[in-house]
Amino acid sequence: MSITATLEAIKRLDPDLSAFIEVWGEEALARERRIDPQLPLAGLAFAVKGTSGVRSYPARRLTAAGAVAVGSTAVPGPGTYWQTWGLGAYGPTRNPWRADRTPGGSSAGSAAAVAAGMVGMATGSDGAGSVRIPAAWCGVFGLKTTNGLLPSPDRTGLASAGVLTPTAADARAYLRSVLDTYEPVAPALPLRAVWSADLGFADTEPEVAAVTLAAVERLACAGVVRPVDARPVLLDPFGAWSAVRGGRPSQGAAVRAENDRRLDALFAGADVLLTPATPNRPHGHEGPGRDVYSTALTWAFNLSGHPAASVPAGFTSDGCPVGLQLVVARGADVSLLEMAVAAQEGLMTVPP
Repeated sequence: MSITATLEAIKRLDPDLSAFIEVWGEEALARERRIDPQLPLAGLAFAVKGTSGVRSYPARRLTAAGAVAVGSTAVPGPGTYWQTWGLGAYGPTRNPWRADRTPGGSSAGSAAAVAAGMVGMATGSDGAGSVRIPAAWCGVFGLKTTNGLLPSPDRTGLASAGVLTPTAADARAYLRSVLDTYEPVAPALPLRAVWSADLGFADTEPEVAAVTLAAVERLACAGVVRPVDARPVLLDPFGAWSAVRGGRPSQGAAVRAENDRRLDALFAGADVLLTPATPNRPHGHEGPGRDVYSTALTWAFNLSGHPAASVPAGFTSDGCPVGLQLVVARGADVSLLEMAVAAQEGLMTVPP
């Protein structure tokens, strides 16, 4: 989609969704005219997370490859104790599937903009699930890279760069741009897959668990995965994550080390860990409540550093998208992306 068409889509759709904080129309059109057409991403429109997103390492690499940033996307407003929402130029960011629900966060506007077709790519960052949760709730693909793989301003080491795109295949352009070396290898199917609805501690909604388990069964029918008979049980990372985020990493060290040991043992005998991306469906704009943690199934992998992704798995009976989370060994980001591509293709070949 051209920059002009992208800007027209944003002008038409964003008043209802409030996915953008700012739109840089004149600057984007001017940059499009100056781009070397030989660059690999010449003229590709993308959005950046938050007002400072254009200065992020991934955004700079995408720009150097010829892509054009068209605006900054909504993130949570100041003073909120929960982060699964966004505040754009037209108020709270709405979920494109259910206007009465949040799109997730904190990469809220990025997910909503991609899901609505305003842009085909948006950057994000993920410190507790901030890419995977909105990807799941907006029915798009979201990738969290291995912690430390790409430069991040987060001093705690919990947050890593990520991207949101309509499909996993669309994210290849992102990884080609941000990595110094990109050598995709087709995954050897079927993948040895371990499934867990709760990782041993999460309070997952039964319907969310059922939708994701059905997706795993469809992947098995398609020959994409071969379930491994194992039940992964991790320690609840809530306290450890909170300690690290609060600058007290020693207080969470024991839980972190034990979960690392358990994950190392899991990946010694499996290619991929599969879980729901979130234990719950999208909540309303008033918030999830203080005792509901949409991050329950994601933040363990911010502590451990593993790359993880969310692919669309289906819908709940009330029309809310559900995401299937894929987690692989540290540093296997390109392999994860190719596994996600295979998973999405497999889900298309086997109907619900």
